Amino acid sequence: MKICVLCGGRSNERDVSLSTGTMVARALRTSGHQVVLMDVCEGMELSDCTPSELYSLQLPIEERTISDKSPDVSRFFGRKEGYFGKNVLEICREADIVFNALHGDEGENGKLQAAFDLLGIRYTGSGMEGCILAMNKNLSKQLFRENGIPTPPSVCLHSNELNNPSLDDIGFPCVVKPGSLGSSVGVSIANDEEELHAALEEAGRFEDLIIIEKYISGREFSVGVVGGRPVPAIEIVPKNGFYDYKNKYQAGCTDEICPADLPAEIANALASTAIQVCSVLNLGAYARVDFMMDESGFYCLEANTLPGMTPISLLPQEAKAAGIEFPELLDAIIEYSMKLER
Repeated sequence: MKICVLCGGRSNERDVSLSTGTMVARALRTSGHQVVLMDVCEGMELSDCTPSELYSLQLPIEERTISDKSPDVSRFFGRKEGYFGKNVLEICREADIVFNALHGDEGENGKLQAAFDLLGIRYTGSGMEGCILAMNKNLSKQLFRENGIPTPPSVCLHSNELNNPSLDDIGFPCVVKPGSLGSSVGVSIANDEEELHAALEEAGRFEDLIIIEKYISGREFSVGVVGGRPVPAIEIVPKNGFYDYKNKYQAGCTDEICPADLPAEIANALASTAIQVCSVLNLGAYARVDFMMDESGFYCLEANTLPGMTPISLLPQEAKAAGIEFPELLDAIIEYSMKLER
């Protein structure tokens, strides 16, 4: 197949996306596909070939690393050419499918999906509606509550409502996070009023919508769902602090145990809840659902429509525990995505 792996973008998860794109493109080539790896905002020159001919060139794929801080992406905003870089749409149109390796913002909030739907461009992952519902944590949590999916108590604020927020059902400590960002960008844990106001200010640097959520002290798990079927749960154990941006992407900062050491009934309950979350949010092809568990039970935090595919990402580890190697996982994602009605 001719596959365009689309990565980069202008979210705070840009570096993560570039790493995901590199891993995906290399693996797809080992499976025999004709692959073009392209940054959605940078685009690509086509001086000596057509978009269709580009796929047969098998251009080199450079190594990408993730720093311990989210990158500065300001240069991509306010550009005359807008979001899409040079020749991006033309190259995507020539692909049999676009493997969406973007993370955060336009790649994951439904905007890219809506544009591709209008242009008749096939792509991997969930459609516009599912991306909107999963990316907006406030909408997700409302749907969780309406459908009996346990989730921590929370309040939703806008940046002009930050003075003296009501924490009656939450208390301290609490988690403060931007309402629709990923990779724990802008997330803080507040233990008192002073830390709360600092956390609100930090989250407000990234987004107008802010979630304050009850802190669940316990074990953290993630469950991937591929083609409607769960893969084994993985337990996440940061060596210091919580599972923030640094601990997610810097090797050696977090222990990951897969399959998670859980009684069968709890593992099955997590798996069935992950499937229910995907159904409630209308997610397609694949996703990853995150949980916390304490002595009273487990709580769903959120769903990720474009799980990372970096060297230490969770979903590939879960799939491997189920006997699915990385290239096979990617081919399954493509197969299920091709079957989706857009």
